[in-house]
Amino acid sequence: MIQQLRQEIDKIDNQILTLLSQRMEVVKQIGEEKRSTQTAIYRPDREREILERLFNLNAMHSNSLLNKEAIEAIYMEIFAVSRNLELPERIAYLGPLGSYTHQAAESRFGAMSHYLSMNHIGAVFKSVETKCAKYGVVPIENNKNGAVGETLDALANTSLKIVAEVILPIHHSFATLAESLHSIKRIYSKDIAFGQCLTFLNEYNLAEVERIPVDSTAKAAQLAKNDPESGAICSHIAANLHALPVLFEHIEDISNNKTRFVIISDFKNQPSDADKTSLAVDLANTDKPGVLACFLEDIRKLGINMTKIESRPKTGGKDFEFHFFIDFDGHIDNPHIQSFMQLHQDKVKWLGSYVKATGIPLVL
Repeated sequence: MIQQLRQEIDKIDNQILTLLSQRMEVVKQIGEEKRSTQTAIYRPDREREILERLFNLNAMHSNSLLNKEAIEAIYMEIFAVSRNLELPERIAYLGPLGSYTHQAAESRFGAMSHYLSMNHIGAVFKSVETKCAKYGVVPIENNKNGAVGETLDALANTSLKIVAEVILPIHHSFATLAESLHSIKRIYSKDIAFGQCLTFLNEYNLAEVERIPVDSTAKAAQLAKNDPESGAICSHIAANLHALPVLFEHIEDISNNKTRFVIISDFKNQPSDADKTSLAVDLANTDKPGVLACFLEDIRKLGINMTKIESRPKTGGKDFEFHFFIDFDGHIDNPHIQSFMQLHQDKVKWLGSYVKATGIPLVL
């Protein structure tokens, strides 16, 4: 019986491979057309359109064993292979190998892409600006610790745009070569990760152990691998990459710990029906009463749904001088947003319009 079922699987696999090959033939033709018209290869809006259609089709089959997460995981890899066939591109990301940013990048660009690991966020932006990479992937905010200031500053001072966003569930592990927790004298991790795992550190009597902050949780795993008296708070993938035994998993304080990453590049997305726009706002005389309130009132009057506002010290500005970063629903080309941009063209800088992340957990 099992042999017959395996033969049936082989038959289906053959059909899938044939259909995938046919799909790639069409993709190749599209790639040739895009190159001739200098059209962007990466189209998050088109990918989201395909996924939504497949989700709806799958929902029509009540006995389907595939859920949205499974469909997205399968097709994201197909999309990545397709993009590499259309035009192989390099992707810069905040490294090192095995970092959460690396995971976010691979979730969108697949295992076949050429990745450049950069040691700080500014280097990711520079690699895209100098055409060493077509895309950059950087973290922009965590739902517990807030915005990543270095990313906001870089966006405010570059011509690059946000072309997509990725929301990645963050699960920390505790990995070590030590035979017992009592013998651990040092813990390596990124500073933000220590803050996300305070309950674990307190409950397991590790709160007083020396904490050594490093550039990334992946770097923490690498250091702990060579230090038997230490432990690392890192991702499960980083621990596996460095053959570091995982002692505890999911040690973060909150179960829904998530980080939002943005993909940056040098092109403008076409509008879709589920876009988000990001702006940097520089209001002169912010100490004048009502300046910010009047600005926000114009947003309300035009029926724009603002979803986020974040203040940030101006780079090179006076003491306690701030500018703002805002997100709102819609695309820069939407008429009501165009009206707003024209009204405040001397105050705002467009940072990109892109398809909103669905919130579906990534399968990694």
